[in-house]
Amino acid sequence: MLAGLTNVTFEFGARAIVEDATWHIQPNERIGLIGYNGTGKSTLLKLLVGNYQASAGTVERSRGTTIGYLHQDLLSFDTGDSILEVALGAFERVLLLEKEIEELGKELEKASAITHPAGSQAAADADTLLHKYSDALHEMDTLDGYNIHHKTEEVLQGLGFSNDDLKRPFREFSGGWRMRVLLAKMILQQPDLLLLDEPTNHLDLPSIEWLEKYLLHYQGSVVIVSHDKYFLDRMVTKIVEVYQRQLHIYNGNYSFYETEKVQRIELQQRAFENQQDYIRQQERFIERFKAKASKAAAAQSAMKRLDKLDRIEDVAIERPSLRINFQVDKVPGKVLCELKNITKTFGSSNTIVENTSAEINRGDKIALIGANGKGKSTLLRIIAGAETYTGERKWGHNVEESFYAQHQLEALDINNTLLEEMKNAGSQKTEQELRTLLGCFLFSGDDVDKKIKVLSGGEKARVALAKTIISKANFLMLDEPTNHLDIHSVELLIEALNKYEGSLILVSHDRYFVSKVANTIWEIDNHKIKIFNGGYEELNEWKERQKQNAEVRSQKPEVRNQKSEVGSPKPEVGSLKPDVRNQKSEVGSQKPEALQTSDIRPQTSSSKPQTSADSKPINKELKKELQKQQRIFQQLEETMGQLNQQKSTLELQLTAPETYGDRDKFVKTEADYKKVSEELKRLNKQYEEVFEKIMELEAKQ
Repeated sequence: MLAGLTNVTFEFGARAIVEDATWHIQPNERIGLIGYNGTGKSTLLKLLVGNYQASAGTVERSRGTTIGYLHQDLLSFDTGDSILEVALGAFERVLLLEKEIEELGKELEKASAITHPAGSQAAADADTLLHKYSDALHEMDTLDGYNIHHKTEEVLQGLGFSNDDLKRPFREFSGGWRMRVLLAKMILQQPDLLLLDEPTNHLDLPSIEWLEKYLLHYQGSVVIVSHDKYFLDRMVTKIVEVYQRQLHIYNGNYSFYETEKVQRIELQQRAFENQQDYIRQQERFIERFKAKASKAAAAQSAMKRLDKLDRIEDVAIERPSLRINFQVDKVPGKVLCELKNITKTFGSSNTIVENTSAEINRGDKIALIGANGKGKSTLLRIIAGAETYTGERKWGHNVEESFYAQHQLEALDINNTLLEEMKNAGSQKTEQELRTLLGCFLFSGDDVDKKIKVLSGGEKARVALAKTIISKANFLMLDEPTNHLDIHSVELLIEALNKYEGSLILVSHDRYFVSKVANTIWEIDNHKIKIFNGGYEELNEWKERQKQNAEVRSQKPEVRNQKSEVGSPKPEVGSLKPDVRNQKSEVGSQKPEALQTSDIRPQTSSSKPQTSADSKPINKELKKELQKQQRIFQQLEETMGQLNQQKSTLELQLTAPETYGDRDKFVKTEADYKKVSEELKRLNKQYEEVFEKIMELEAKQ
């Protein structure tokens, strides 16, 4: 074990973040730490590194374990050193060795210029110096110190820095780029345990993809807090969820967690309902017979059983669902916006787009993607009319636009409450609908009565986004709308935008969000707008085919003259007609497997329904039937326990690389899993029927 928590309770004042939580991090694990905003994910990371002390329990760190922790507080770091020098700070020992070797080399030069008599102290000192120099060179070689500059440049370039950037001072860069430098330094240090708090927040798509590839081969354990589903799905093999002040562990990636979570919640809800039925039955028995002398002992016994009962917690719906229709007042013409021969440059050398044209049609839901610095946000501002340019931008008929970006926060009235600000958006939604919508953007309860002026920058951004979403505009322009949202809120935003009847164009680095919303992809390449008439996953499939075709052509010169594949992106819009207009991606459409059943009976100190020793003699037939049902009950428990073990084993097999890497093995294992799940479902129904019979028979005693 590298680090972990054992029976840890941590509290902020009277509020418990976790209670009696246990979590051990083993070598070579890749873990996703998830939970709603405010549940304590970042707090757990701070507990692991020792920034916070547990209220109870033990926080463990193995002796010699090195931990790297990337978090937002690192933004306070500042220096005039170049970003290359900052990142090279990861190799502290190698840098010291470089200086030591240089100094020893100079001393050896001086010593070699003088001839010392054999056996003299000076000759012995020269030999000692030579041994030190040799040892330093050996250590340098062992640490691979001669390649640190190459490694550092490779990591910085992978995270989006150009060669020219490497010599620029660290303090010249914005917060997001500074975080990239510190991430590079942390990666290069190669700690045994890497804790990354929202590492993708400051990365563009190419950098995220590079980081994925790097971390997949990282020789250490990684714990990631992220709202990027794609990143979690590709990166992690275990999910730890902070839910109801407990840590719930799922042995799989995020998609596995989503399916398994539904099953666990349904199981917990069923167990809770069964236990509540049992409690009510026992309470009725106590109330009826506590004053009756012949039943007093039995009533007292029932009260003790209830006191000892391990209560199952109800499945609380902690976050709202979105049940609001988003309609537009006016239907626009076929073409909403036309760009003709647009050119935008900053200074004399930085060209964003040059003589490029495109059009946005009714029904388009466009994602503008690409690396940072390519001009995505600039192009969005050009469309919104918030940026100067040369060329022509022409609005279509009946277009009513709404633009969301970080600088739009200034448009909020700081003296309004959140609810007042939403009412002023002119959507004519009811107060309850507005409260529900604000809940989706992480404002609940009394939060809606807060003044805008007391909100943080992230909170103001969420209010501005909520206002944009409910406006009656038929064309939305959204710049990084998922920033400051958690996974659940991103899902709700997807649902809202899929319900939205208008058109939109957005900039986002969240691949899952883009894949669920966009039906057209724009990419700025070589200063031109390239358009792909399909979703993000279709674009990736097309690029993969192009890559494979290029590899084939490089191997077989005779096929180089073959025509390129139909459906490739083209730089101009001309005759292109989107073939997936109004395509909506269903959120949460994946159906869970049959419910896993473990123990949904009332959890008393005895596994069998208990009868009172003082009850009246019962009918022999009733007693015989009761015993029969109890035997069936016990047999079912044993059978279901065995099946649950089988199911758990199959689940582990399904998540194992050797299984999903072998198609035939995966198909067979999946078929076995479904068979066991169906049998459990059938037995679960029988289990409940037998349980109800036992309760009825006991009630007749």
